[in-house]
Amino acid sequence: MPMGIFRVCLVVITAIVNHPLLFPKENGTVLESSQEIIQKMKEREESLQLEQLRLEQEIADQEATQKALEKAAEVVAESKEEKFRWDMWTALSMVIFLLIELWRQDFQEGNWQDIGGEEDDMAVLGKAFKGVAFPDKAVLASFYEKRILGTTGEMARMREMVEGFADDLLEALRSVCNRDADMEVEDCMGVGSMYENWRVRKPFVCDLIVPFAPPEPYCFRSQTWCSGDSFPPDEQGYGTIKVCRANEDVTGCICDKTKLGEDMLCLLHSQANTTRPSREMEDLLCFKNTQYLDADQVMKWFQIAVTKAWNRISHKYEFDLSFSLLDSPGALKIKFRSGKSIAFNLTPVVQYENSDVYFISHFPRSSLATDLPSSIHWFLTFAVYERRFIQLVSKTLPANACHVSCLQILSFLHGKQCSLTGPSGLTNYHLKTVMLHLLQARPSQDWAPEKLEARLQDMLKFLEKCLHEKKLYHFFIGNGKVPAELGFPIIFQRAEPLNLFRPFVLRRDVYRKTVDTFHEMLRNTSALINEYTVHIPLAHTNGIHKESL
Repeated sequence: MPMGIFRVCLVVITAIVNHPLLFPKENGTVLESSQEIIQKMKEREESLQLEQLRLEQEIADQEATQKALEKAAEVVAESKEEKFRWDMWTALSMVIFLLIELWRQDFQEGNWQDIGGEEDDMAVLGKAFKGVAFPDKAVLASFYEKRILGTTGEMARMREMVEGFADDLLEALRSVCNRDADMEVEDCMGVGSMYENWRVRKPFVCDLIVPFAPPEPYCFRSQTWCSGDSFPPDEQGYGTIKVCRANEDVTGCICDKTKLGEDMLCLLHSQANTTRPSREMEDLLCFKNTQYLDADQVMKWFQIAVTKAWNRISHKYEFDLSFSLLDSPGALKIKFRSGKSIAFNLTPVVQYENSDVYFISHFPRSSLATDLPSSIHWFLTFAVYERRFIQLVSKTLPANACHVSCLQILSFLHGKQCSLTGPSGLTNYHLKTVMLHLLQARPSQDWAPEKLEARLQDMLKFLEKCLHEKKLYHFFIGNGKVPAELGFPIIFQRAEPLNLFRPFVLRRDVYRKTVDTFHEMLRNTSALINEYTVHIPLAHTNGIHKESL
């Protein structure tokens, strides 16, 4: 019974507690609270998703950064390795170049211009020469006697006449010049083929050079490409001439380069020794606004001075004097009333220091200096030393040696071929350089007169070899074997060899024309010589050699 009452009371209490009227606020918002919770849970879920995406993005960025750092580290490591490898190759290359340079200098001292031997002559000459025939000794001797030897007396008379007239003309030139302002002209000297006795083709032209010096207190200071300063390849073989005061330092005083002011005085240079204005430097034949001697200005001055000198002495002679070529300012021509004429070249030059090397403004009738870098660049001529070398070597050769005869025949053949097919890049100076190299390379007994044929073939073979290699070195520049008796300046012996065939490397059209002309000359050698050779009895000749060069 009590248990039942307890149960009834419990039910009543439960009903009262759960009745909605007793707790209207709490029980009435149960539905709304559940919706808000759901909404908040969705928002929380979205925020968590956004946070997850952000974290994933950060992780991806970190991974990308890590990969980039690792890649950069690999690149740095590779670059260090490559740099080390490059430095190793650079050092190795420098060592190799140094060894090559040392070998080249040793080779240059031993054999700076390869003459070639008998065993490689046929290897040099190509298949096109297998059918080339060459005149024998009797034909060459007859040709030389009839065509060339007879011109020797005529050249001697012409030299004597031209030298006498040139001396008179220069004496008159000195009298018309202002000794205080104009250049001082010295005596002329004969150079070239006319004075080395190997010119064969007419008209005969004498080449005379005239050294000149500036008026006091000025002097010339020259600088060549081998003086120590760097010169570009196209200026090798040239030099510049600076007009300075005799007491001026080579490097120049600082007062010439800075403004000291009106109240300051240079203790080394007085006011009387200040540099002349630019106008007066131009009067000294310098290039505009410089102290460098201008070759064009020198030639203009020389032409005007020669014209004044001729006007003073023209009444003494029964001929006319004129400038024969516009592109050669020193080319003069004597015209007699009979119609005959004599041509000669009178070219002003500047002496290099105390030697017989001269700066020359241009080469008459030559393409050696047609493309000067500028008018302040002067080419160097070694013509005086070349003449002395030939005279010195001739004393050691057998009587009636054939070296000059070979050069004369080769010059005649080349000139005759050029008259038929047009000019080529070869000049008589190239041919003389070939002879000078062979004179130094071969023993004296090889130049006996009976060996004319063999030595002429040697010159042709050597010239063909040089054309094939596009390399013919100047005889004196870089040649350590120049005889000491000549007194040749050591600075040029120690210089780099100068390749006279360098223009062939730069101009392929000229090279091809030159090679074609040379080959044509070889094929026409017999015909060109036989054309000027009288008939020789069969008993005194062996005919034409059928073997090739």
